[in-house]
Amino acid sequence: MFGPHFPGAIRRRGLPKRSFRESLPSIPMNPDQRTAEAFASSWNNLPAGSVYTRDQVADWFQPLTADDIRGRRVLELGCGNGSLMLHVLCWSPLWLDGLDLGSAVVSAKKNLAASGRINWTLRQEDLTSYTSEGYDVVYSIGVLHHLKDPKLGFESVIRNTVPGGRFHCWVYAKEGNVLIRWLVDPIRRIASRFPWWLTKYGLATPLVAPYFIYAKLLAALPKWSLLRRLPLYEYSLWIAKREFAFFRHVAFDQLVTPQTVYIAPETIDAWLKSSPRIAQESTYIAMRNGNSWKFGGRVR
Repeated sequence: MFGPHFPGAIRRRGLPKRSFRESLPSIPMNPDQRTAEAFASSWNNLPAGSVYTRDQVADWFQPLTADDIRGRRVLELGCGNGSLMLHVLCWSPLWLDGLDLGSAVVSAKKNLAASGRINWTLRQEDLTSYTSEGYDVVYSIGVLHHLKDPKLGFESVIRNTVPGGRFHCWVYAKEGNVLIRWLVDPIRRIASRFPWWLTKYGLATPLVAPYFIYAKLLAALPKWSLLRRLPLYEYSLWIAKREFAFFRHVAFDQLVTPQTVYIAPETIDAWLKSSPRIAQESTYIAMRNGNSWKFGGRVR
């Protein structure tokens, strides 16, 4: 704005020019941001509505039922596109909040608005640091195992549950996932760097096709005890009820994320025992479909 001859002008001879960008302090990226946006590329490219069925959601929540949700303030940590929230709203909570670090909240807002219900809110925040006045029920399903530090996510679950409230989580198990850990996970480390559309249609689609046939075949066969020794047997019977598009969705979720850990029951037990706020007599750890863990309890 001022020329070189303006009386107040200062000319710095011999000094390198610094751009505005170079003068800004560096702000570290949230360690889970890349994972959150990778999943957003999955959630934001799905048809409207929930990707899950009512029976699937009820299965994930057991031992919690609709009665544990009805009339209570509920929080979901890691809500994605609101697929679980759409079903939980049908259980008549007093209020339901959803929180996600990624831009999947855009799809969640559209899905929840289309439900016609108004007793919900969404927040785009880091679930590991989120602190509220507390909820009667807090759940996190399929999220903790994708965090850089899963225990921080679990601590947030407990921190946001009021005294007397219930919490419930679901994670990938270290047990029962040998095939996934040794075959799929190495592919994930490479595929997570690709554009989402290439991972979904160029990798997930052809890779899941043989498993789709395998699962459908297992479901059609008699339930011989010998078959139970086959890889992913229980899980295959569960997912075989769904169409190919859901198989591809699950495979894409496996491949698109930069971060996945498989959690042992000893780790979960240590988490549950690490907080004096947790009523130890209320805790549970239950295997689901032979390859994942459900766990939870009450807060004092």
